[in-house]
Amino acid sequence: MAKQRFRDLKQGKVVEESTKSKRQKNKITKEKSDELISQLIAKNGQKVKAALTDAFMLLMPIMYGVFYLVMDGREGFASDKIMGWIYILVPLILLQTVFMYFGKGQTPGYRNYKLRVVDSKSLNQPPLFAFLFRNMLMVLSLITVIGWLMIFFRKDRQGLHDILSQTMVINVDENES
Repeated sequence: MAKQRFRDLKQGKVVEESTKSKRQKNKITKEKSDELISQLIAKNGQKVKAALTDAFMLLMPIMYGVFYLVMDGREGFASDKIMGWIYILVPLILLQTVFMYFGKGQTPGYRNYKLRVVDSKSLNQPPLFAFLFRNMLMVLSLITVIGWLMIFFRKDRQGLHDILSQTMVINVDENES
């Protein structure tokens, strides 16, 4: 390397070169972190399988209880469907929230497929309200279909409920779960 001249140092030419190298290093580390996060993001097939597993493990017992214990059979449910669905969805949202909060971001289906819901910024466990808000929005996303279909069209595979609650579903190492 050539010896730096005082005039170059005074005019800031050397500083510019060092800031360029810092920008390049920051760009490289940001690209590496984006690559790591993209590897962590759960695949859509796993998320769908986990949702179906949760539907059978959590939703079906609730539906059975509402149909036959609360509404006195299918005819009672058919006569008052709105109340029936409220009786089904409110316990489902609360049960999923409890599982996610106390189960380190996992429901039984997420645990089976080694997935976890985390805060999208810090990758730590979100607070209780974030889980509750996410689960309420997930039910609304399923009803409107558009919010849930977003996972198939977005690069980061987040649905509307994940975007608004600032959460994401990631793969979990087997030792970590």
